[in-house]
Amino acid sequence: MQTAATAPEVKDDPKAREALRKAFENTARWQANFKGFTADLTVNVNSKEVNGSVTVKGPRDLTVSLPDGDVQKWAENQIGMIAVHRSPRSFEESDGKYALTLGDDVDHPMGPKLFINGDGMHSFYRVKDGRITQINRKMGHGGGPPFGFTINVEDSMVTKENKFLTTRYTVYYYSTKDGKLTNTESFTDTHVRVDASDLPATRRIISYENGEVTVKSLSFTNHKML
Repeated sequence: MQTAATAPEVKDDPKAREALRKAFENTARWQANFKGFTADLTVNVNSKEVNGSVTVKGPRDLTVSLPDGDVQKWAENQIGMIAVHRSPRSFEESDGKYALTLGDDVDHPMGPKLFINGDGMHSFYRVKDGRITQINRKMGHGGGPPFGFTINVEDSMVTKENKFLTTRYTVYYYSTKDGKLTNTESFTDTHVRVDASDLPATRRIISYENGEVTVKSLSFTNHKML
């Protein structure tokens, strides 16, 4: 009888771990005792504007109130994504729990590949000068067609704590079956300092949907800490 070959265990690379830990610690997040905030919210989709409110307590604890159900669902997804990226967590709770290895493309303009082995999404980043410059993942869950995406970080601001907070990035979506590009989204974010927290002020997304370029924006005003 033949037994199926098992994949060799990936050995963690201390250089990769140190590089990603440094980049992780250089990234701005809300403070450990962050309780959330409320704000007035305006969403504009190709000049059609709706107004409402938002309460954010955490990535899975947020409430958006808008008069348009479809726009509200879209806004919930966007604000939830912001909260996921900004929420406090340790390196060991996130990518640090996986085996990390470096690629050999050390001269790449955005830094060498840094593989996140075993996360189920074939993820690899690029890291340069203590910052994550690119994120790559492949998704095949949820019943939809399998796809991948690449996020290129283009600009960041530096917070009062000397941490990097991304202000501009572009996401390229593609089919993992044939590699063809399916959509591109360009994000531009601004932030406002309230007490000890850098909170979202605006987000603009330019994308190509249904045969045309679509521009959507979220504007947060009258922030109040919880």
